[in-house]
Amino acid sequence: MRNDQNQSAERRDFLKAAGGVLVLKPETVFGSQANSTIEVGLVGCGGRGNWIAPFFPEFTGARIVALADVIQSHLDSTREKFKVGAARAYYGPDAYKELANSKLDAVAIESPPYFHPVQTRAAVEAGKHVYIAKPIAVDVPGCKHFLESGKLAASKKLSFWVDFQSRAMPVFQECATRIHRGDIGKPVLGQVFYYAGRPAPDKGKPGMDPGQRRVMNFYMDSVFGGDIIVEQNIHVIDMANWYLQGHPLKACGTGGRTDWTGTPYGGSDAYDHFVITFWYPNDVEVSFSSHQLTRHFSDLCVRCFGIKGAADTHYGGLVRITGDNAWHGADKDDTFRQGAINNVKTFIDSVKNGAPVNNAEVSAESNLTAILGRMTAYQKQPVTWDEMLRSTERLEAQVTLRW
Repeated sequence: MRNDQNQSAERRDFLKAAGGVLVLKPETVFGSQANSTIEVGLVGCGGRGNWIAPFFPEFTGARIVALADVIQSHLDSTREKFKVGAARAYYGPDAYKELANSKLDAVAIESPPYFHPVQTRAAVEAGKHVYIAKPIAVDVPGCKHFLESGKLAASKKLSFWVDFQSRAMPVFQECATRIHRGDIGKPVLGQVFYYAGRPAPDKGKPGMDPGQRRVMNFYMDSVFGGDIIVEQNIHVIDMANWYLQGHPLKACGTGGRTDWTGTPYGGSDAYDHFVITFWYPNDVEVSFSSHQLTRHFSDLCVRCFGIKGAADTHYGGLVRITGDNAWHGADKDDTFRQGAINNVKTFIDSVKNGAPVNNAEVSAESNLTAILGRMTAYQKQPVTWDEMLRSTERLEAQVTLRW
């Protein structure tokens, strides 16, 4: 995990352009909580929140002591699950603020990505350690806002950790090390894809407030989720950045949406496929594609090719290097679950031991790479990294939620 904190000069230049350098240096913090039970508040009581929250008590001994959500039924069922008192279950548009300013040590944010920048800032300003689901934002201003929160967390000696599962798995860490030391030679070409089936049925109910319905189905909403390339495909895009030790200089591609008439998602506006070329430094070209077209083929794959060999890696599956320096890492890996568990343990251990961890830089960099891909697909023309970074467009939900 520590190689995330060895930033290249290129990353430092990127962060200067984005509003300042974030120095990530874990330091000893007096008043360590090593002998205390860490109390965690959960923002977002939907499927992801309820899936990951049990890892905190099960694998670290931390306690879930407070909840916040904008869906009352989610809040009620999650409160019952974790035996949280009614006074610590916060409901409504300001629930995340109430939770952040209550008595607890850390905040786990598992809400739709649209809300992440403001919710992380509220938690950091309240002096809380923050654990965040990816993606961290849906637009460029949101990513910059998130970076500023990461800087603020570092200045307050708070842990600020984004849950990228692949980076938390030893087999992928070893593969990245082998690529970086030259086992496949200089990377020349990359193949990256995220192929998934049609999403699950609409989670809304008849008569539900339209805004709340969009919140519940954020992964198929271009604003609340940032479209599938940001909300989901960031898994493999982050791995490409990791393996290639940087971000693309430009991108060109397209995407679109097939006919969803008569399906539960006929009213959503997210694309269901992207086809993009990313150009990385040192003349590395990466072919990226994704889809949610059919349940008859799915895979998350990142491949890197060099003169000496190829790295062939699959999220939750085969991880290997072929060629002059052949290495077989795994036939199958529980990346989705174990990666999240490892990240939860890293986060809580850092809080207990007073040694803050902070991966805001690489998280924002990967998020911005996904936005670059979305931008070129939407505009149907090439877009450079610098052009993307200058974007001031803010995605606005333009809905009023009833309470």
